[in-house]
Amino acid sequence: MGRLFNALRYSSQGLAAALRHEAAFRQELALALILTPLAFWLGQGPLEILVLLATLVFVLVVELLNSALEALADSITLEHHPLIGRAKDLASAAVLLSLIFAGAVWLSFLYSRLLS
Repeated sequence: MGRLFNALRYSSQGLAAALRHEAAFRQELALALILTPLAFWLGQGPLEILVLLATLVFVLVVELLNSALEALADSITLEHHPLIGRAKDLASAAVLLSLIFAGAVWLSFLYSRLLS
């Protein structure tokens, strides 16, 4: 039980750190909070609603991983290093792909809803 409480505490600290230090996470969270009610209108049943909400969570998870990698890289050195730069670029690309994916899913649901 103690292990579970520690895990929850560390996770809460991570979310608090993201909210405090990561502007992109705050922006994506705000967008997720705005879009969540729309998912209940756009989705035609529980599974579709879940898919829409899952894309929002997916973006947040990828952003958290990107932020974690950047913090770790910055703790090693703030000077430019080609491999650290590449790692940061790759993590940023992962965020971009998650946003494109989420946008494509939401647009396809919106298109379907407006045509039906």
